[in-house]
Amino acid sequence: MFIQTESTPNDDSLKFVPGVSVMGEGTAEFLDTRSALSSPLAIRLMGVEGVKAIFYGPDFVTVSKDSEHPWAVIKPEIYSTLMEHFSSGQALFRSQEERDNAGPQDTRIYDTDSETVAMIKELLETRVRPAIMEDGGDIEYRGFDEAGSGMVKVKLKGSCRGCDSSTLKVLDEEEQIALNEFNKLEKKLNKENRQESSPMAQYMSA
Repeated sequence: MFIQTESTPNDDSLKFVPGVSVMGEGTAEFLDTRSALSSPLAIRLMGVEGVKAIFYGPDFVTVSKDSEHPWAVIKPEIYSTLMEHFSSGQALFRSQEERDNAGPQDTRIYDTDSETVAMIKELLETRVRPAIMEDGGDIEYRGFDEAGSGMVKVKLKGSCRGCDSSTLKVLDEEEQIALNEFNKLEKKLNKENRQESSPMAQYMSA
C-alpha cells in the first residue's frame, strides 16, 4: 500500500490518501479523544503526540496538529498507523450505528424545509462540499435567515476549520461552478427579499 500526502490551505493540516475507500460516502470529524472513541483508527491517531483533530473524507484522512510539533517528527507515526489500519481491513467504526451517526446530517432535506432551504442544501451537497473536500475539509450547513438578512450560515471543518472564506481557493472548474451557483442563488434571494446585493463572502460566514 502506498499512502500519498497532499498539502491543504492550513499548514498544520495534511491530507493522507491511502488509495482505498475511507468513509466511502459522507465525512466524520473528531476534535478530541472522547469523540474519537467511536473509531479505532481515530483514537490511535489521537494518541500521536501533537495531533489535535482527525477528519475522514470519502477517500482520505486529514490530520491536524498543533503548531509546536513539526510534520517531520509526527508524520512517520501517522503513516505507520494508517498503513497498519488499512492493510488489516479493520472496520473504521466500532459499529454501523456509530458510523451512521458520525456522518454529516446537515444537508438532509426535510419535508418542513422551504424550497429555498432545500435548494441551498442541494447546492452545498452537490457543488460546494466536493470542492472543499479537495482541500481536505468539509462545510456544514448551519441555517438560513429566510425572513431577515437572507444570510446562509455555514461552518468549515477539517483542514478548513478556522479559515475565513478568503483562504478558500476558488480556482478550478468545479469550484468556479460552485461559486457561480451561489451567485445565482444570491441574486434570486435578493430579488425575492427586495434587498440590495450583498458580498458573496456572507454565505461563507463560519
